[in-house]
Amino acid sequence: MTAVTEVRVLTGAALDSALDDVARLRIAVFRDWPYLYDGDLDYERRYLESYRTSAGAVLVGAFAGPRLVGAATGTPMEDHAEDFAAPFAASGLALADIFYCAESVLLPEARGQGIGHRFFEAREAHARALGRRYSVFCAVQRPADHPLRPGAYTPLDTFWRKRGYAPLQGVVARFRWRDVDQPEQTDHTLQFWLRDLDDDTA
Repeated sequence: MTAVTEVRVLTGAALDSALDDVARLRIAVFRDWPYLYDGDLDYERRYLESYRTSAGAVLVGAFAGPRLVGAATGTPMEDHAEDFAAPFAASGLALADIFYCAESVLLPEARGQGIGHRFFEAREAHARALGRRYSVFCAVQRPADHPLRPGAYTPLDTFWRKRGYAPLQGVVARFRWRDVDQPEQTDHTLQFWLRDLDDDTA
């Protein structure tokens, strides 16, 4: 196990300097189940540029000494309106009330130290500071009989529910990317999960 020595919110120059490392983490971690994402560094750099331009964005880094071994990001939902406005249109929720927790990536050797909880805690605190009522994220959906599903895989649903999240029925996102076992991009469905940040029972 790699011991995580620090978890901190990155802003300004520290955020800028960490983004290439975040891109590499996304490629490494999302290559595994359930994402199976065959990532590309140039695309990742373009995708992460939004964290430089969104005034409400947050990047939380987990460090083992000077090395970034995990990261979690988030932005106000309206910064993703092009992708997410349509799925939320029938939900009765205003985008301006929602904070979107995007990726949460942690190298396998750094897991089991409570970092996942700390990632959510930091992003939820940031969301509250922005006056947001809801925190959401989306999780990729895969069939239980998918040939690449590991036999020992344990879904994260229990962890998410303990943090107060629940699936937001009927609200899904659809994206295309290339799976590690596919020659071309294919369609993928991601289910949104939501937590009411005014509910302190979690």
